[in-house]
Amino acid sequence: MSTSKAATGIDGLDNILSGGLSRGHVFLLEGEPGTGKTTVALQFLLAGAQAGETSLYITLSETEGELRDSARSHGWELDGSIAVFELTPPESLLSAEQHQSLLYSSDLELGETVAQVFAAVERIKPSRVVIDSLSEIRLLAQSSLRYRRQVLAMKHYFARFDTTVLLLDDLTTDTLDKTVHSVAHGVIRLQELTPAYGAERRRLKVIKYRGQKYRGGFHDFTIAQGGIQVFPRLVAAEHRSDYQRQQYTSGIQELDDLLGGGIDSGSSTLILGPAGTGKSLISLVFAVQAMARGERVGLFIFDEELGLLYERMRAMGIDLQAFQDQDRLWVEQVDAAELSPGEFSHRVRRCVDQQQIKTVIIDSLNGYQAAMPEENALVLHMHELLLYLNRQGASTFMTVAQHGLVGDMRTPVDITYLADTVILLRYFEAMGEVRRAISIIKKRTGTHESTIREYKIGQTGLRIGTPLHAFQGVLRGVPSYFGDNHPLLQDDQT
Repeated sequence: MSTSKAATGIDGLDNILSGGLSRGHVFLLEGEPGTGKTTVALQFLLAGAQAGETSLYITLSETEGELRDSARSHGWELDGSIAVFELTPPESLLSAEQHQSLLYSSDLELGETVAQVFAAVERIKPSRVVIDSLSEIRLLAQSSLRYRRQVLAMKHYFARFDTTVLLLDDLTTDTLDKTVHSVAHGVIRLQELTPAYGAERRRLKVIKYRGQKYRGGFHDFTIAQGGIQVFPRLVAAEHRSDYQRQQYTSGIQELDDLLGGGIDSGSSTLILGPAGTGKSLISLVFAVQAMARGERVGLFIFDEELGLLYERMRAMGIDLQAFQDQDRLWVEQVDAAELSPGEFSHRVRRCVDQQQIKTVIIDSLNGYQAAMPEENALVLHMHELLLYLNRQGASTFMTVAQHGLVGDMRTPVDITYLADTVILLRYFEAMGEVRRAISIIKKRTGTHESTIREYKIGQTGLRIGTPLHAFQGVLRGVPSYFGDNHPLLQDDQT
């Protein structure tokens, strides 16, 4: 028996399965209707056909025409590449009155059904077989004992031919019946989740794989034209790279002074503040400097429409469109209602690996949180993603919009402990005007100023003043002034 793997034709799934399905064994693919079992099965057989193997699809639950139509919807033609055997009742079982009626495979005797399956295998001698679906055989068996015996018989029969078999189960009968789980060499389960708003989310999990290490846990996947795309769960410990740590400046001396010189490569920076305080601008200030050094920047926008962002930044002297045209800026608008967290991590990884991007901006985590069914999972996803980016030597900037404007602020998700640097932005009232203050709360990679400085956003971009030593209570929003000079920025100051 060959020890090589039978690739499924789905890169992400093969990654999870450490190469594919062990040859000569029986595997179970289970999931409720609509989760993508038929698409996975077709890709598995097509991968075999492309490798020169003989593939056989045995369908008990849908017609050959329906199966071929399903393949065409993905741009696949089964003619000549995959043998399709539609299990239909013999004409002797049909009376004259039944010729115009629909007769399901459950009307056949179990023994005759299995005999037809074996006859097709004897005739075609395939290397890969898909049986769709076990629910029909379970109905014919009528008892768990008889069903188990029949599945065991099929398993031993296929072992004689060194055939890799994929059994599909739509879980439409007794979902507590684990008969095939103990018989199968491996079990893969597909699931579909329906959020309160947005598109359905699909994920898969390898429940069992004998004698083989695999990537555990749930993995997001999508069904699109062209087949299934699986996004393996990111494990940062598997990705290590050597890079020389450097310190990068923002180009604004006062901001660099606050940061103790600048931001280190391979570190993550979290910019916190209420709406309108300039979180996106500060992250883009560092992006402009990175592009000036000849690096490429990846910008993932959740909340703001790209046209509005481009126009707003252009008014401050930052032409994002020009950077994009020069292929120095990779911009992606992310729709949180349509994207799973696993797919988002995959997109970030792809841009870092394939586009050689060394600065990543995620604006904002509020939108990313909307893509998550559970807040706790967000922290775990971000932990792995940030650790991965850090190990690739990429500088990551994330923004979080806090709830409220002045006074006590509430953060929708607390990931301050994950970030290496935390920049805090605040509104405060002074001299009858609403002003903005910036401070550095944390920096793991070095020292930083503990002062609070005022800043202004205007046509010249970001302008930061001197430390507000004579004020107390700036972060509360209504400070008290104890000085005799004028430390606040003036509108006509250059």
